[in-house]
Amino acid sequence: MRQMRFSKSAALAVATALSCSLALAGCGSNPPQAEGATGDGSAGAAAAGTKLTEDKALHALLPEKNRTSGKLISVNGGSFPPYEIAGSDGHSLTGASADLSVALGQLLGVTIEHVTADGLPSELTGIKAGRYDMAIGPVGDFKDRQGSNDFVDWVKEFVVFAVPKGNPHAIEDLDSTCGQRIAVMGGGSAEGVIKAQSTKCVKDGEAAVKIQSYKDQPGSILAVRSGRADAFFSSQAPLTYFVSQSKGDLELTGTGRSNGFDDLYQGAVVAKDSPLREVLLKGIRKLVDNGTYGRVMQKWGLSDNELDKPGVNLGGAA
Repeated sequence: MRQMRFSKSAALAVATALSCSLALAGCGSNPPQAEGATGDGSAGAAAAGTKLTEDKALHALLPEKNRTSGKLISVNGGSFPPYEIAGSDGHSLTGASADLSVALGQLLGVTIEHVTADGLPSELTGIKAGRYDMAIGPVGDFKDRQGSNDFVDWVKEFVVFAVPKGNPHAIEDLDSTCGQRIAVMGGGSAEGVIKAQSTKCVKDGEAAVKIQSYKDQPGSILAVRSGRADAFFSSQAPLTYFVSQSKGDLELTGTGRSNGFDDLYQGAVVAKDSPLREVLLKGIRKLVDNGTYGRVMQKWGLSDNELDKPGVNLGGAA
């Protein structure tokens, strides 16, 4: 598995996020934006070359309420860099997802507004209840989530571990987590996998995994850096990002392994059978075809996570 490279602007944004999480002063769950960032992501989108003309046919496919209001409400569960870097005001967003949102909004002829909820369960519940139109994500696409949601997948991810430099607890894969203190995102797919592994550890006569569930990425990575957790088990792209900003305190381990997952697809989320599913699928496909998607992914160091084309509900069981 190739090591990811990150642009200077992307590193600056996450450096701000990480320094805020370590200071724990006045940041809440969402760190402030990097200098020069804008709440609607327009600066990042412009840098990625996204100045698009409205597609009248796609605009016509939007639900009437969105055409009337001229906006879509996209929810996130807090910072998930380099995809989503949520501002402390609960509405601003930067990162790859923000840049793609600006481009997608231009294409659909609406503004995509961002709202931060308290973690993934709140995101999915709010979408199902109609409080939010969508989540641009990316959110992990799994069969057990497809009953109430539809996913428009636009990235492929990998799940690995971030550990202290030197990997003092020799965590190399799931089997080496027995008895270890493992941080995960609460309600996320990695939490389910590590719980299943803990059960296996006990069945095999070993100590259970000491699972620590956090509501956001900064809190999870802080647990490892402060010595409260032995590893953080999560998606490789954000973990690579945090490791790159840790001044040598952290490293990745478990790369190139399945770690309890089959092919891991992530994407935008809408309510089951929502007409937005086809709108987003066609919109993102157009961003792929015109090169906008590739430029945004490259800008944020995510070229290894690109899909050749988006798809609906591509994910399987964890």
